[in-house]
Amino acid sequence: MRILMVCLGNICRSPMADGLLRKKVAEAGLEVFVDSAGTANYHIGSAPDERMIRTGRKLGAPIDNLRARQFSSSDFQDFDLIYCMDESNLENVLKLAKTDREKEKVKLLLNELYPNQNLEVPDPYYGSMKDFEDVFHLLDKATDAVMQKIK
Repeated sequence: MRILMVCLGNICRSPMADGLLRKKVAEAGLEVFVDSAGTANYHIGSAPDERMIRTGRKLGAPIDNLRARQFSSSDFQDFDLIYCMDESNLENVLKLAKTDREKEKVKLLLNELYPNQNLEVPDPYYGSMKDFEDVFHLLDKATDAVMQKIK
């Protein structure tokens, strides 16, 4: 199985979701490839936001080695599930889908935790360190729900 996490710039939410799920998949000994991408091209090649790196280190899910990349239509062929952090990114990803099969791969991440509620992972970029930690804890719960689905 191959899973992609998607947010806007691929420096806060999606790399943290990526890092958390990678860690859980490895601990469970599962053969699952996890990656992340952004719908915008603002940060291609950049490390995650320093505040998210610090949060990940502090809370046990380091993401220092990840680098931002932009979502591409080829990701529909490369991934089985594509989890978006919010409605805006979901819409941007769906616009690139060419078939119903591709569209079916795309979901809001928090619907795994709160089915059919279409809740969004808040973007901590303009917030405080507490906002980054709150997002970490929300993503931790959401990736636990994803793990239950893929086990």
